[in-house]
Amino acid sequence: METKTTVSKKEEIKKVYLESGLEVKPLYTFQDEYKILPGFKEELPGQYPFTRGIHPLMYRKRPFTIRQYAGFASPEETNERFNFLIKNGQNGLNVAFDLSTQCGLDSDDPRALGEVGRVGMAIDTLEDFEIAFNGIDLDKITVSLTINGSAIVLMAMYFALAEKRGYDLSSLRGTAQNDILKEFIGRGTWIFPVDKSVKLVVDTIEYCAKNVPKYSPVSVCGYHIRESGANPVQEMAYAFCIAKAYSDETMKRNIDIDEFASRLSFNFDIYGNLFEQIAKFRAGRRLWAKIMREEYQTKKEESCWMRMIAGGGGAGLTKEQPENNIVRSAYYALISALSGTQTMALCSYDEAFTIPTEKSAEIALRTMQIMINEMGVCDTVDPLGGSYYVETLTNEMEAAIKSEMAKVDALGGIIEGVATGRVQEAVSRQAYEREKAMQDGNILKVGVNCYKKEEEKRTVEFHPYNIEAANNQVKKLKKKRAERNNELVKQLLAIVKDDAEKNVNLMPSIIAAVKEYATVGEIIGVLKEVYGEYDEPIFF
Repeated sequence: METKTTVSKKEEIKKVYLESGLEVKPLYTFQDEYKILPGFKEELPGQYPFTRGIHPLMYRKRPFTIRQYAGFASPEETNERFNFLIKNGQNGLNVAFDLSTQCGLDSDDPRALGEVGRVGMAIDTLEDFEIAFNGIDLDKITVSLTINGSAIVLMAMYFALAEKRGYDLSSLRGTAQNDILKEFIGRGTWIFPVDKSVKLVVDTIEYCAKNVPKYSPVSVCGYHIRESGANPVQEMAYAFCIAKAYSDETMKRNIDIDEFASRLSFNFDIYGNLFEQIAKFRAGRRLWAKIMREEYQTKKEESCWMRMIAGGGGAGLTKEQPENNIVRSAYYALISALSGTQTMALCSYDEAFTIPTEKSAEIALRTMQIMINEMGVCDTVDPLGGSYYVETLTNEMEAAIKSEMAKVDALGGIIEGVATGRVQEAVSRQAYEREKAMQDGNILKVGVNCYKKEEEKRTVEFHPYNIEAANNQVKKLKKKRAERNNELVKQLLAIVKDDAEKNVNLMPSIIAAVKEYATVGEIIGVLKEVYGEYDEPIFF
């Protein structure tokens, strides 16, 4: 946002404020960067507090992982898209699931009607995982499961699949999104009450710490909080508060922080001011390291790492003049690389209103490959380090994130703040203020509120809903139910329910159930009998 201030009778200069509320000066000098954090010049990448990156050589040694978000209709069609992306140079998979799966409903549930396979892959049983990952080497291609409310079931299926195919779970790598607190704040695919939802997340962290130590059981998502309207400072602050909450609850089970902290990861958003975004990540990396070292007394260096996936934010893309999104995504990719991400995923240019086509997905993939191979961004570590502006902004962003975290603490912590709806209220208020600023023209968006075209024709190909694939998914589910040992499944579901009532870790019993092809809906159903369902608070 900009306002005018008079400097002299002859000259006027606009004041410039970032979305975070920080004012940008017209000029920065060496005096600015020493005001808040003297001694920053001694910081090196790969050394605490990791402002300049978590590895000494960063991309000079190995470029970031490219992991495009993909998954639609059936496991069969999703497998085809996975193989297309891998064939074209992608070295990681980021799996999208349909809303029915995310909400713990089987494809033949009446509440799933019209949603099966619409915005992601439909998963009902382990058989669907076997189809989706057919021919894909899980040692060479790391897989991120973008799932939350039903995450414990989908993770169990992934581990069961890996075991069935002969992989050693102790060396299996991958990530589950599994950040349920951000669902209450930003997306809405929650199922159980807040406390029980957090309990399930901690079950997965504990199980992985003991059995799948190289797997990342939760990717804390500032991304979706930002997409829901939070500003960049809130995005980082709420994510850190959430990560601390999961850590605190895990440590209550007598698990040392160094046994799991290095496997926590983060998913962050990128859109808006280039320098604000870069400073946000540099500040966040430094602050998270301090939190782990100073508050949690971690002993391992890697426990202090803020490992992240950061790519283009969907909220930054527009339906208007959609080809402009190709340019926006290229800038987002540049921001991500200059910020020191470990994994990058770009939204495709048509993703503002449809599932990406193979062509648009390929353009996003090529954007990242061009940057790696042609633009020189991998040649040296933290190329903006030492910039008067970037270093000053990094310092200011760190202070702002800490201040916002203190506000959450004043609510009684993030779990209490989410359970009472206060955090959601703050994000909604911020979203309203941003939208109002857009409508008033105080925030400019090319093609939306400036440089518009009248009677503009959209040339984007829409992805049709595949009703045939949805019907086939239901048929396949019914066939699997008829083939499996239903008496054994019934017994295993009873064990899951009993474990829930006893408040023990549910991962072992759920893994046993999915191996016998218990469905997502059946497992979530017995947990609902014990835990109940979440009733969202509404403020008037």
